[in-house]
Amino acid sequence: MFPIGDENPTDNRPLMTWTILGLMGATWLLVQGAGADGTALIKSVCELGLVPGEVTRMAPVNQAVPMGQGWACLVDRSPVNWLTPVTSMFLHGGWGHLLGNALFLWVFGDNVEDLMGPRRFLSFYLVCGLAAGALHVALSPASPIPTVGASGAISGVMGGYLVLFPRHRVRMFFPPIFFFHFPAWLVLLWWFALQVLAGLPQLTMLHADPSGGVAVWAHVGGFVAGVLLVRRFALPDRLARRLARQVSGGARAYL
Repeated sequence: MFPIGDENPTDNRPLMTWTILGLMGATWLLVQGAGADGTALIKSVCELGLVPGEVTRMAPVNQAVPMGQGWACLVDRSPVNWLTPVTSMFLHGGWGHLLGNALFLWVFGDNVEDLMGPRRFLSFYLVCGLAAGALHVALSPASPIPTVGASGAISGVMGGYLVLFPRHRVRMFFPPIFFFHFPAWLVLLWWFALQVLAGLPQLTMLHADPSGGVAVWAHVGGFVAGVLLVRRFALPDRLARRLARQVSGGARAYL
């Protein structure tokens, strides 16, 4: 199942949400070759993806990570490694990865931005993404495996939505034909619980590298950061205006 919309109109156009979506799409097409150019895709992931062992310098130089098609990522000490916690947020591993992240940002980003404004929303988005990356690095500090995707930052947006709009209803699609409406708190807490459950086996596998596969703990870190920080980024006047309108309309919400 996945969200396809919500019953939560905005007062302002989500210009920064659209901009971030555009940057994600442009990066996928122009930098990563839209997945059609395997060399460009692998090169972008190796050079601009977040490699915990490069950030911490705990992975040995020239350690190789096979990437398929006869390619491998080599650990290095390039200065760009310090930028990869940000650059990795705009990279993706495939069309499904990109479209899935774009859908979640499309559904939840506009309302969170509506209570922050574009600049504050961008700051909030990046801070949540950095928090997600920090937890990922903390749990696998010597990993040579590159990580890409906007999921950590978008998880922060989802955490913020949970705090701001817990009772607004989200439209969910259950393939192939079923549609249901659920309160946001149920959708988002269920999603968060799935991330934690998926990540627990990684914590118990003492000799395994928890950075392989989906970086679910980055999702957890981003979500928690969003929950904790969203009130600091939301504009008080917009919060008050939204709350007053909901109270006058008889809606129950907690902002």
